[in-house]
Amino acid sequence: MGSFACIMLSNSYPKCSFGDEITNTLNCHFPEKFFFQKPVNVGHSRLNFGPVLVGSNVEEKGTVEMGEGEKKRYKWIEIGPNITETQKMSISQLSLKMTKRCKALVKQIICFSPEERSLSDLLAAWVKIMKPRRADWLSVLKELGRLDHPLLLEVAELALLEESFEANIRDYTKIIDGYGKQNRLQDAENTLSTMKRRGFICDQVTLTAMINMYSKAGNLELAEKTFEEIKLLGHPLDKRSYGSMIMAYIRAGMPDQGEILVKEMEAKEIYAGREVYKALLRAYSNTGDAEGAQRVFDAIQFAGIFPDVKLCALLINAYRVAGQTQKAHVAFENMRRSGLEPSDKSIALMLAAYEKENKLNKALDFLIDLERDGIVLGKEASELLAAWFQRLGVVEEVELVLREYSAKEASCEVHPS
Repeated sequence: MGSFACIMLSNSYPKCSFGDEITNTLNCHFPEKFFFQKPVNVGHSRLNFGPVLVGSNVEEKGTVEMGEGEKKRYKWIEIGPNITETQKMSISQLSLKMTKRCKALVKQIICFSPEERSLSDLLAAWVKIMKPRRADWLSVLKELGRLDHPLLLEVAELALLEESFEANIRDYTKIIDGYGKQNRLQDAENTLSTMKRRGFICDQVTLTAMINMYSKAGNLELAEKTFEEIKLLGHPLDKRSYGSMIMAYIRAGMPDQGEILVKEMEAKEIYAGREVYKALLRAYSNTGDAEGAQRVFDAIQFAGIFPDVKLCALLINAYRVAGQTQKAHVAFENMRRSGLEPSDKSIALMLAAYEKENKLNKALDFLIDLERDGIVLGKEASELLAAWFQRLGVVEEVELVLREYSAKEASCEVHPS
């Protein structure tokens, strides 16, 4: 079975792919392109079986009784030739692994028009005719996700109502997360309310998805309230719940509160992910809080994460913004001693630090040291250096100094002492 909605333990996390029914990650419930960018409302709040529906681009295939004693009938219709080139292209790209019953529905959804028919009736007819199992539903949802189809969430919500879908709490969580990624807070909250109304108990996974949503929407108050709800569940908080709340504080411009949670995690021997630490370090770096940046940088190493060039550059930048050039240089040299090759960005940051304090001689010594080690300036560092020298009006003088140094180095290599 696929895993649009994974049958899982209450504290496990859904994965972003559809390959397995049991999954354990939260940060990517679906692939990046799984959700559509522009919300599409098709009016599907309830399954009301309407009259016969026939579109201009379809051909009549058969009829299905939609309910006991109900006289109205829905005609299942095949896709006709009068469809758009875009629709033809999408249909031609359907996975060869899909069963015919799944392909039939996906084709209908690709050519669906809310002005011509009801999506809820279409799905109901498919259920009546094809008698799908959960695996079929998951296959359809997976394909819609792969196509980045705008009706994915609508189809998923309607699937929740079908007995054959065998809905569980993870299905609701993923829909909530999907709405959250589109900043559709009200839709996400409605889905959460529906989930509770149908007897599903909110767990840490679902509430963490809500924190992510409120965090990205800039609603710190609701994020904090939801975080407290997780605590009331009585289960130990995991790194994802902590990480979501830390990100909420960072987005709210309160990295110090996020750092408090980091320390709380460390006391429990729980460590955040690299991206959370990086976001916290960047928050301190951008404001020039060098002490905060150094604390986070140390915490990163304490968590067993080896700092890369980007993390080192954030620390260097913190000292640059704070006007502490010497400490920025120490951080730069520590990066080199650890075996990391300086990036163009990190070199540019050092040059910017020297420029900020008008330390031209220090900058020249820095450049000579880099040249000695065979490190060539990249585009960003070169442009920054050229602009600085032009403002000082010393372009020719600097070029002369560097040429003399290069000649001296070459002479030493030819005539070693």
